[in-house]
Amino acid sequence: MPRRPRRVFITALAALTSLVAAGAPAVAQPADPVEAVNTFTGTQDEGNTFPGASAPFGMTQVSPIGTHYAGWQYPDERIRGFGHFFLSGAGCWEQGGLISTLPTTGSIGPGQGNDFDTTQPAEFDHNNYAAAYTHDGEVGDAGYYRTRLTDYDGIDVEATASTRAGVERYTFDGAAPGNVFVNVGQANARNRVTGSGVEVVDDHTVRGWVRSIGFCGGREYTVWFTTRFDRPISSFGTWQPDGGQAGRPAVSGGEGLRGAWLSFGERQVTATTSISHVDQAGADANLAAEGTDRGRLLGFDDIRERTQDVWRRELGRIRVSGGSADDQAVFATSLYHVLLQPLTASDADGRYRGFDERIHVADGWTYHQFFSLWDTYRTQNQLLALLVPGRARDIARSVLTIDEQGGWLPRWAYANYETNTMTGDPVTPFLVDLWRFGALRGLEEQAYRALRRNADEVPPAESQYEGRAGNESYLSQGFVQYDTDFPKKGQDVDPHHGGSATMEYALADCSLSIMAGALGRQADAAELAERGRSWRNVWDPAVHDPERGFTGFPRPRVQDGSWVEPYEPVSDAGFHEGTAWQYQWLTQQDVPGLVDAVGGAEQAGKRLDTFFAYDKLLVDPARTAREDWVIDPYDYYGEFRYNPNNEPDLHSPWMYSLIGQPAKTSAVARAQQTLFTNAPDGVTGNDDLGTMSAWYVFSALGLYPAVPGTGQFVLNAPRFERAVVELPGGKPLTITARGADPRKLQYIDQVQVSGGPHEQVWVGLEQLRGGSIDHSLSDRPSDWGTGPGSAPESPCAKR
Repeated sequence: MPRRPRRVFITALAALTSLVAAGAPAVAQPADPVEAVNTFTGTQDEGNTFPGASAPFGMTQVSPIGTHYAGWQYPDERIRGFGHFFLSGAGCWEQGGLISTLPTTGSIGPGQGNDFDTTQPAEFDHNNYAAAYTHDGEVGDAGYYRTRLTDYDGIDVEATASTRAGVERYTFDGAAPGNVFVNVGQANARNRVTGSGVEVVDDHTVRGWVRSIGFCGGREYTVWFTTRFDRPISSFGTWQPDGGQAGRPAVSGGEGLRGAWLSFGERQVTATTSISHVDQAGADANLAAEGTDRGRLLGFDDIRERTQDVWRRELGRIRVSGGSADDQAVFATSLYHVLLQPLTASDADGRYRGFDERIHVADGWTYHQFFSLWDTYRTQNQLLALLVPGRARDIARSVLTIDEQGGWLPRWAYANYETNTMTGDPVTPFLVDLWRFGALRGLEEQAYRALRRNADEVPPAESQYEGRAGNESYLSQGFVQYDTDFPKKGQDVDPHHGGSATMEYALADCSLSIMAGALGRQADAAELAERGRSWRNVWDPAVHDPERGFTGFPRPRVQDGSWVEPYEPVSDAGFHEGTAWQYQWLTQQDVPGLVDAVGGAEQAGKRLDTFFAYDKLLVDPARTAREDWVIDPYDYYGEFRYNPNNEPDLHSPWMYSLIGQPAKTSAVARAQQTLFTNAPDGVTGNDDLGTMSAWYVFSALGLYPAVPGTGQFVLNAPRFERAVVELPGGKPLTITARGADPRKLQYIDQVQVSGGPHEQVWVGLEQLRGGSIDHSLSDRPSDWGTGPGSAPESPCAKR
């Protein structure tokens, strides 16, 4: 195939000057969204995305493995193999790379006269046989990846994937025998493989399994696979911890080096690998369903074309016009990252492995797994509910099925177990928003019962779930106690972060009160709304920040109700991945209460100005975002500024709108968008299974779901002149902003919704369906959205 030129990346330095460049922007015409995607975005500086191939919500991904725990980083100099399972943007160490294949050349046998000496086990360690490669000609489109290995006489590697199968095509340049190494004993860096097996079944087929320790030091889970080659295997062997042996068809065991080498007499070989989380029969069936046609192995180009057609349809759900080619690429890539997960978990025959370790069948729907709820409940969940409501319904049903089969609702569900990673109660706003968007029709009562039990109880000690581990003190005293000695079942537990857990519980309770009221449970709604104001129980009006001159901040309490001592608002005590400065804004359900607590709307605005370094932002938005806001992806403490790398305050730019200063929301959002670039470091912080990318998509469109459960979107100045959002089941939503210029700060001057003037700073879900939002923009702030009644009512404000 012809080699495409290396992608042109803009740099961070270019981003710093992008908002101050002179002249009108070069407007890019809408391109093929598949080619507009740049899968290398986020593969540097802990974005933790992967560059390889995947179908939307695919079970299988094919991507290179390098030195990084997330798989591969753009600066990596060697590729250890191409794995067949990855998460996009997660932050914990164990992130897949299972079933790694690498094409090599050379003779394999006992003795130093061979290129690979089977008597030396280290010859089969992927750290040693890894191949150098070049970025020249490398391609990362939606559904397609290409690179060139410069070792082993030169090998071109291409990858594509269907939902349950990954496909690689290897083209060997040299005359030496071509091999494919199938490594089942190793995976991504720091991803521990505890057991594995591989078997050469016939002259075209390899099968096997990998058992691995999951996310954040979690439990073991198993993946089965079947690989079919389009060319006959001319010779083979297997290796295990004591070395390799030619002609041995199978090896299996616990930890340690293990795999198979397969040699071919052809210059080009295609390998199709299906996986299953159920069993070996599932992997075989997935291969038959997606990798073959009437028993014939489908060609690489057939699967690539099918998958890219699917991506074209999915990415075409939002079409934007305006901006530069880089702007178009950032938007397409962000939407692509949003549509990668949660992952398909049921096999082609509908079978899946439940949280009870039993095999079940999803009849007429698709079971999903890998739920990073603490992250995705804030942005990605709502975007999926808008764009792919059928998929969102299956996702909602999957979460309820976890409750049915595992005994409780999850927080961070990895494969078929609960990791108890992160804190608070993210599953409640997650499911309530899915209800609000219509994804729980017919399941409302089941969902409400599960959510109410989750909100009112604590899982038994023998359960794998922690649930709301802080409920005893929260329900009796109104706050989650701060107790670093509280026992935990996984990586995190709520009392270790009592201040932030209280605020997360309150936000969740408020969202559930909205659902309760709509279901006719008025007493429940009133009780939960009162609990939605529980953040006030951890607000200490006496805490003073002398350096910045503000008084009154959230502060954790210990079991007897006394305040934590000593304490300051940038302390790491009691707040999970953040500080009191950042968590004070997690009160969007009760804005009047917050305004009162800080001394009025004027004082709230001053706090936000300090938080965002607003005066500096007006002078140099991009530099302010990079130098004043951004800190190390894993350094969450000691800061009083906005942290765009992490989730707790992602909604805070829209707090300006909720207190009556909407122009500043537009300025802050436009500044933050400069952190997203068409480059390997173009995602700020971990992308967290599409959360950060969804933030970008929403902010670029000019609407943001700031308050869970309300179905309301708070407006800001759009980044593009025109966007058409396909909403299944109705007419498209059209968003226009004539003269939108991504390179500078702009503000909303006027808004019309479906042809009529609109002074409110928000629109409801029902206004999006089949409607239009037309903006007039200005280079100067206006008084739009500042009048009485312009801001939405807070759902849990005291009335």
